Amino acid sequence: MKKLSMFQLSLLITFGALAIAGVLIFSLAVGGAQSNSIGAVKIWGTLDPAAFAVVLRQAAEDNPQLSQVTYEKKDPATFDAELVSALASGTGPDLFLMRQDYALKDAGKTSVIPFSALSKAQFENTFVEAASPFLAQNGVIAVPIFVDPLILYWNKDMLASAGYAQPPRYWDELYQIAQKATKRDDSGTITKSAIALGEYKNVTNAKDILATLILQAGGEITAYDNAGRLTPALAPRVGSSAAQPTASALRFFTEFADPSKDGFSWNRSLPESQKEFATGDLALYVGYASEAPLITRMNPNLNFGLAPIPQIRTSANALSTARVWGLAASRAGANPSAAITAAFLLVSADTGGALSEALGIPSARRDILNKRAQGNDEFFNKQAILAHSWLDPDPAKTAEVFRAMIENTTSGAMLVAEAVQRGDQELARILGL
Repeated sequence: MKKLSMFQLSLLITFGALAIAGVLIFSLAVGGAQSNSIGAVKIWGTLDPAAFAVVLRQAAEDNPQLSQVTYEKKDPATFDAELVSALASGTGPDLFLMRQDYALKDAGKTSVIPFSALSKAQFENTFVEAASPFLAQNGVIAVPIFVDPLILYWNKDMLASAGYAQPPRYWDELYQIAQKATKRDDSGTITKSAIALGEYKNVTNAKDILATLILQAGGEITAYDNAGRLTPALAPRVGSSAAQPTASALRFFTEFADPSKDGFSWNRSLPESQKEFATGDLALYVGYASEAPLITRMNPNLNFGLAPIPQIRTSANALSTARVWGLAASRAGANPSAAITAAFLLVSADTGGALSEALGIPSARRDILNKRAQGNDEFFNKQAILAHSWLDPDPAKTAEVFRAMIENTTSGAMLVAEAVQRGDQELARILGL
């Protein structure tokens, strides 16, 4: 019998016996009487192809089973439509990178990995909390590989000029910072802003920021009812005496675009917030960890730092959110067993860790995040561990729900409670309820 390497043993321990469609997938990974390659496996995604090329080449040298695994980058703007068309014509990828907020919407495009191959307990013990949307009732929709946490970027020079040596730890600190760091010209036009909150169109990541505030306040966006149906949870049910965390979060978010409030620091006439931060005219910017290299390229001279996203002062536990990427096996793939085997090999501590390092995005594996790291990587890893997520039925449609809640409030068309109630109704419609 062929002797197993430590790398293969670690896979065996982590994932157990991998069976799908009556085939013992793990037998493909460990070799034995099998071929040295699992065959051709084509991966589609929207992340940097250079990083994948380097790591896949090295991985194939260490493990010949990956010698025919290739990665192709697609345009994020057309990825979904191209994937649908390719799967329909039978020319699609064997694996594709899926973001956790698309797990519910795109589950039908995948070969779900049964719990006999990767149990729920193994999944939860191996991967971060924010990867939970990849868990379905009948198995795993995608194997998590990367996690991109939402963090706070801060302009050191702007905050120093306002009298602050450190970024805020709590959201309620923003009121005072907004008064001191926001600058206006003689006509009252904002020339420098403390933070970009309150609008949707020109606030990068507005939906995700508001969702984070809702979760931090103890609320939910969607939830399963007693019948096992996914239902909207933005507004308390009729007759409930529960608090209204969504209303509280929305009220806070929109106050910074209200000229009558002391914290007023943003309006829809300003440039898009990521660009405004890069130019040096925005003191605080909420963005993803993966945006750091882009911001540096946009302005190499910008003196900025990274910090955890602020928390609610009265909350006992810190909470953030993140985007999680997973490898999903295409339902229309020629060899789903080989695709899933490749996914397991690619998310291993060795190969998955190398991909994470090459892309500059934290790994979704708890054991890798728990290791000591250097510089920003250690900070990103800690934020990835804290991150949570929610089940999004359709990211594009729910984005419109969040946009409407924000704009109905800032325009004065609705009271906060009314905007939340309307958002809950729209979410129910998206869920088919």
